Amino acid sequence: MKKYNKLLAITMAGVILSACDSDKPKKPLISVPVQVYSELKVLKGMVTDSKGPVRAGTVIVKDRDGKQVAETMLEKSSHFRLEIPAGTELPIELSLSSKATTEKLRSIVISKAVSEYDISTLTTRIAKHAKELGGYTYGNMVIAADSTVGIPDANKTSTGFRGDPTKQYGGWH
Repeated sequence: MKKYNKLLAITMAGVILSACDSDKPKKPLISVPVQVYSELKVLKGMVTDSKGPVRAGTVIVKDRDGKQVAETMLEKSSHFRLEIPAGTELPIELSLSSKATTEKLRSIVISKAVSEYDISTLTTRIAKHAKELGGYTYGNMVIAADSTVGIPDANKTSTGFRGDPTKQYGGWH
């Protein structure tokens, strides 16, 4: 009986201590220092909505304060090229203003190492989820991308399968 009392006391102490820890402010799981373009940066990409490529409109770039940094027109092509001035601090938002689509499309730039950013319904969902998590931080964008993009629970393809193919899915169907 003494063993059970000791075990119960240790368990209760652990619960109380872990409950006390929940009042502490949580640090971001992924912390990245603020990135700034040290020189002119060219960003390229493609704009698509749920129906396919968007070939008309304006791609607008805004900084974290909502100030417009750059813009470019889509002219009979869904591809864009933007020049971002030196000194621009990340994150920045790429958004589409267009009469060709009713969808409000956007993409968030969080890394100065990457120069190709598509603007699509998927990037819009990721940006929206990151905003709901507290803003366009590196950590929030990673979490938003991970939870937004569908990944199968298991490899349901035959790619990389080694062995008897008649046994992979329980035999031939």
